[in-house]
Amino acid sequence: MARLSDDFIREIKYRNDLGELAASYMQLKRRGRNLVGLCPFHGEKTPSFNIYTENGSFYCFGCGTGGDVITFAMKIENLDYMEAVKFLAERAGMSLPEDAYDDSLGKLRTRIYEANREAARFFYQKLVSPEGSEALSYLRQRGLADRTIRHFGLGYAPDERFALGNHLRQRGFTESELITANLVFKSRSGNSVLDRFYNRVMFPIIDVRGNVIAFGGRIMTDQKPKYLNTSDTPVFNKSNNLFSLNNAKNSKSDALILCEGYMDVISLNQAGFTNAVATLGTALTPDQAALMKRYCKEVIICYDADEAGQNATVRAIDILRRVGLIVKVISIPDGKDPDEFIRRHGDKGHAAFQNVLDNSGNDMDYRMQKLRSGYDMNTPQGKLGYLTEGVRLLCELDNPMERDIYASRLSDETDVAKSSILEQIKNGMKRRSYNRRKSDFSQIQKDISARDDRVNPQHAAYLRAATAEENLIAFLVNNPDKLTYIHEKLRPEDFTTDFNRKLFEYFSKRILNQQDPMTALASDFTSDEQSKIVRMVNAGSDMPRTVQALDEYIAVILEEKSKPTENEIRNSTQDEFTDLFSRLKDNHQ
Repeated sequence: MARLSDDFIREIKYRNDLGELAASYMQLKRRGRNLVGLCPFHGEKTPSFNIYTENGSFYCFGCGTGGDVITFAMKIENLDYMEAVKFLAERAGMSLPEDAYDDSLGKLRTRIYEANREAARFFYQKLVSPEGSEALSYLRQRGLADRTIRHFGLGYAPDERFALGNHLRQRGFTESELITANLVFKSRSGNSVLDRFYNRVMFPIIDVRGNVIAFGGRIMTDQKPKYLNTSDTPVFNKSNNLFSLNNAKNSKSDALILCEGYMDVISLNQAGFTNAVATLGTALTPDQAALMKRYCKEVIICYDADEAGQNATVRAIDILRRVGLIVKVISIPDGKDPDEFIRRHGDKGHAAFQNVLDNSGNDMDYRMQKLRSGYDMNTPQGKLGYLTEGVRLLCELDNPMERDIYASRLSDETDVAKSSILEQIKNGMKRRSYNRRKSDFSQIQKDISARDDRVNPQHAAYLRAATAEENLIAFLVNNPDKLTYIHEKLRPEDFTTDFNRKLFEYFSKRILNQQDPMTALASDFTSDEQSKIVRMVNAGSDMPRTVQALDEYIAVILEEKSKPTENEIRNSTQDEFTDLFSRLKDNHQ
């Protein structure tokens, strides 16, 4: 299988500056030679995402994600390696070499996209056929116009167990491809392959590039489960996708309306609110919040008014605030969901919902109101409970003016002096600050001890050796002209940890072949390995670049390698033990 040449990958990277690409998804600020910003891959308030302009790599100190421009494209667009290369090539106006390889995963993902697209066509054709009359009637009774049904590509999975599978096999798809796409599954006996969806109204889930990546199916009776969704596949993960984001990203609004279900989103779209999205059968995740941050500044939560919906709202507020989004909460009159509310108002649905939007409060108003409803304000105990919880909530606010406003409100509601409330907030924030510093210190200790190093599990057991090895590798990558000097004093077998030995051999080989050490990281290492390498190399770029420093790394590596292992000591004879002891003594003289 042919491999993309280093020259081609180097040209891809040259024409796709990492800083410029990242800036199209996030805000960046210059800090010295580097660029920093809020990480697009996890929620954070303080910028931890660093772009190292000298070598075109990135690393986030918050979530530990790192790599190069190809890795960034893979993660930000949910692509595999070859798809990311194609994406960047098209962006730069380049053509892939004729002998470029397309790995098996890339081909499989393409087949799954094709199978899903064909399945969506199949479901729609069934919906508008006599066989789907009941499902079409159901959707129309739910207030959906035919143009809305067509726009969302809604469909019907017939009340058969083999219809879709047989149709797709006739279109050339293999049983293995359909199982991997989660369109069919093997029966418990293993004797037959059954359709995953049957006798359900179907909702295609489409990504921001227009690919059908999954389906949701709603049963038309009171049977459970009401909704059935595609499980995770090579092209779909329910925790980092949103229903109808492909439509919402094209709306002219700076806000997204976050709903609970497909029908809520579709009804809002039909009423003119095209900026509505929904989670996919799960509670809101930090990945989904980070995804929304790319397309909006504000999220308006529009969940059901029941207890489950209110609890989900509180959890969502915390997640959305953590990624730096402005949050508002809609309270729909009479406890209706958006779909019911709009249908109830008929032709005036748009104006009625717009009025609800205009009167929505921010997330703190919602949380304070919900908090107060849990206490009897006519009793001293109730007031004290509300005050205690209210102060704890205000301690979470970073904006001092916002804290002051809500402290005034808390004072008015409880007849307690505002100065007393502010003093309690001050003490609470001191405790939070202390706990945060304690947590940060614990994390630093954990990082230094390397207890959680999944890539190099030997790191913690051989801390001194592994640290010296990492410093030497970073030195080598940043100073490839010193390879001969290092090879005169050090061999791969002198390394104590297997992963670092592998890196030393890898970078040495590339430098000997006059190749840039970092060019092929995305194709030659896993995501976790890339992250570790990028952090190692860029930390090393700030280390002393003198021959004296290099000699110290080499000396430590050789000294640590010469130390006897526990097994050697445990299994040694008296003479061997004496020899081992002498070696240790010599090394420390």
